[in-house]
Amino acid sequence: MIVMGMSPFTKQELLPQEEKLEISKHESKLFIGIPKETSYQERRICLTPDAVNSLTSHGHRVMIESGAGLSSSYSDKEYSDAGAEITLDTKKVMGCPMLLKVEPLTVAEIEIIQPETIVISAIQLKTRTKDYFELLAKKKITALAFEYIKDEDGSYPAVKCLSEIAGTASILIAAEFMSSNQFGKGLLFGNITGVAPTEVVILGAGTVGEFAAKTAIGLGANVKVFDNSITKLRRLQNTLNQRIFTSTIQPKSLLKALRRCDVAIGAMRGKDRSPVVVTETMVEHMKKGAVIVDVSIDTGGCFETSEVTTHEKPIFIKNNVIHYCVPNIPSRYSKSASLSISNILTPFLLQIGDDGGIESAIRFNKGLRNGVYLYHGILTNNAIGEWFNLPNSDINLIVF
Repeated sequence: MIVMGMSPFTKQELLPQEEKLEISKHESKLFIGIPKETSYQERRICLTPDAVNSLTSHGHRVMIESGAGLSSSYSDKEYSDAGAEITLDTKKVMGCPMLLKVEPLTVAEIEIIQPETIVISAIQLKTRTKDYFELLAKKKITALAFEYIKDEDGSYPAVKCLSEIAGTASILIAAEFMSSNQFGKGLLFGNITGVAPTEVVILGAGTVGEFAAKTAIGLGANVKVFDNSITKLRRLQNTLNQRIFTSTIQPKSLLKALRRCDVAIGAMRGKDRSPVVVTETMVEHMKKGAVIVDVSIDTGGCFETSEVTTHEKPIFIKNNVIHYCVPNIPSRYSKSASLSISNILTPFLLQIGDDGGIESAIRFNKGLRNGVYLYHGILTNNAIGEWFNLPNSDINLIVF
């Protein structure tokens, strides 16, 4: 029923509107190149053989440099059987119109790729330079970063998956060194009848902290989580579906927890650098043979005593405490990490093909569009622009 004197239309709706025509999609065949990772300690690959099979069965071409999957336990034969073209020629792979890499392209690699290449990789902003982006822009590259691609729910799937691996791994790593008679105290991580349970302190209630807590609780440990965000701590309690000790970061209560703990996990994130919340004095008060796993070492570490280590020499002992400070922990579990990355990228790649190429795909998919930081050489990410004082444009004004 319409009430007299009231229009069922708004004033805006009564005004003449522009006609909106639907943009038709034309399927496009992709030609994807996957070079061997050359960065130190990088063992992952972007696509598994199953993912390659999925792409080739849709008519796309995939060229892989020989040996690219070996460190993730995938042979050239597996990729060949899945429909990939295998070559020993690095330049041939780098000449493909679309490149997939886990690590960002090196300067040497940028120099040999073709102009207008589409690059999908991590960006690792903290390790980039202004010259790096200028070099990409000069070649009119269109580049997407794993870290920036969003899912339908607004989350960052690549960051989340790798954080899940890092969180779970941090506890498994701690358990390994706790049990070592050479470095640790020969203790079993968990809760055995008649034996005091393992005491674990976790700094940070994000995804890494959440999965570290889940794994530790699953093994029967007593867990204490510290974070300065009450919202994150509350969300963690709800996610774990049980009440655990949580606290904001206060020196006295943190020191008390560290003195008693067997394992301390650093999973703090800051805007530019991880905040240092555990001083050397606090570490000096920890038990002899206790284990620190500083997952935050990628961004500086949240323990004052942390120093970068490698997968080959992962630990050092300082103040009688074992320190594990290897950046890029997911690379230690290269096959699991490769599966995670591949599961995220494959649907996006298939969509890019179905939508008729990268231009159409980023027009139709907001999450994918969020991953673009260079579009035909134009910087489209405001954060990068501000960080390196580079001019940038809004991607939405360019593609529409």
